[in-house]
Formats: sequence, structure tokens, C-alpha cells
Amino acid sequence: MPLRAGILVPSPPTTTPQAPTTVPVTRDPVVGAMRATWADPQGAVVELTGPHEAHGWFTRPEVAGWGAAPVTLVTDPLPRGGVSVRHQRREPRRLTWPLHVYGDTHLQFLDRYRRLMRHFTLTKYRGAGTLTIYRPDGSDRARAIDCLYEDGFGGEPGENVRYANPTLTLFCPDGYFRAVDRQFIRRTYQGTGGSPYLRPYLTVSSSRTLGESTVFNGGDIEVYPSWTITGPAAQLVATNETTGESFTLTHNLLAGQTATITITADRALIRGHNGENLSGKLNFPGAVLWALLPGTNDVNFQVTGSGPGTQVELSFYPLYETA
Repeated sequence: MPLRAGILVPSPPTTTPQAPTTVPVTRDPVVGAMRATWADPQGAVVELTGPHEAHGWFTRPEVAGWGAAPVTLVTDPLPRGGVSVRHQRREPRRLTWPLHVYGDTHLQFLDRYRRLMRHFTLTKYRGAGTLTIYRPDGSDRARAIDCLYEDGFGGEPGENVRYANPTLTLFCPDGYFRAVDRQFIRRTYQGTGGSPYLRPYLTVSSSRTLGESTVFNGGDIEVYPSWTITGPAAQLVATNETTGESFTLTHNLLAGQTATITITADRALIRGHNGENLSGKLNFPGAVLWALLPGTNDVNFQVTGSGPGTQVELSFYPLYETA
């Protein structure tokens, strides 16, 4: 019996702010200067730059460690000398963030110092916080990185009466900065009436009817998107034509049910509507949960068993070498 087919058409791209903001923040009044904020693990956001008169601390200019992400080259020695590079592994980074905290009186200084310290040392118990760097040309250039406090609030001789200059060391498990806004690419079902029997696939397409779509990764390195497939659907075939990689997920989804694919640094989680593990529904060993290369990626999605409400969504944060 012929399958009803249609075309997945792109919804308008949307973005969602990543960093939680629980208190009002103001922009650095210095024209051309960066603005930095710290979101602690409980979601409270504090300014690290200006206007310092409002909170009694500011960032000193000796920030370090926010250049290109570090890598380790894994090599093998060659018989006639030299080495061959087997692969490159990205590494975590450490940021040096110098601050100046002050007060008109000892008690005012102490209150500010303890309050600021608490926002950072919470990472010892509650997980990572988020450092976000804003540029004066708009939020499109803002970049964030997750950090754990490592050192800096130990105290220096001659300080901690009415001022202190803590130089923080922030450990960043992922060495890359990410965009503040998450990018969403959605393709939704659109019925075509009577479809020929020889075209049994629901096809994702932006402007053509051959199953092709373009996804742009504006970051510096490849990124693995998260996937949400909304039924009705029986099978998804997803191909990145730019890299030549593809995977097939075969799983029946009723209308409104979803399957998700989330790829982290150490694992891939494929879950069904009720949280069940769908790893066995991928076409291993040939399946490759592919990444989006920097720049334009030509991708092709095909869905069988489609109908009204079928949707394929990709989402990702572009990743950058520097802040």
C-alpha cells in the first residue's frame, strides 16, 4: 500500500538564550570595552566588569587563557626518525581572571568580598558556573564557557582590609567557547495531496524537492547537533552529504511522540518517547551520528510513515576557539 508522503518545509529559525539571568544586569559604560558576567551554579548572575560602583568590584586587565583552545598531538615514532601524528585531542583550558574588590569601610569590603567569593566557590558543590563575554557590537558575538573555580581567593599579604586583588583560576572542562544562543533548524511536514507510489518518502527540503537542505554552522570547529524527531514516523534516514556520513533510526512513533538523540563528549544517548534506550534501533555498524562542519553543510533527511505533525529538529551551539 503506498505510503502518504509530503515535504518537510523549514520553519523560521529561532534561538533561545542559554545563560540564565536572575538579576538585572547593565552594560559596561566604557565605549568599545567588553562586558563579562558570571552565572553561578544556582543561576544568579553577577557583573564582573562595569559599572563597578554598583557592586564594588571589577576585572583587571590581565585576563589570560582565552586564546586558541589547547590540543594534544598523539604521535607514533617513525623508524627513520621523526613522528607521524595519529590524531589531535582537544584539551580543557584554564582561564586566569584577575579581579579588584574594594569598599569604603572594612565591613563593606568584607561583605562584597564574601558575596563574590560565594558565587564562585559554589562550583565546589553545585557543578560548573558559566562565564559569558559580551562584545560592544551586539549579542551575536557573545560567547560563553562553563567553568569550575580552582584557586584565587586565598588572600594576599597586606590585603583584605579595604581591598583585595584575587586572581582566579577557572578550570574549563571543554576547551571551546560556545555561542550564547542555541541554533534551531526545524523541518515540518506539509502534505502534498496525492503522491506517486514511487516517491514513498517524506523529504526535508528548504527549496528543492530532492531531499536536500542546507544547515550553516557559524562556529570555528565541528559540532554534534541534538536531534528531536516528532511522529508520526517509522524511520529516519539522515545524511550529511558534505561529509558522506549517514545513519538510519528505525522506530515507530505515533503522532505527538518523540525520539531524541543527544551526543556528548563521551557518549550518545538515543531515547524514545518513554525514555527507553533506542541504541539498538540504529543501523550499526554502518551508522555514523555525524557532526556539522564549520560553514555550510548539505544534509538530506528522509522519513517514512509520515503525516501531519511530523517534524525533524536539529539544535546546537556553535563552538569557537576564543572568546
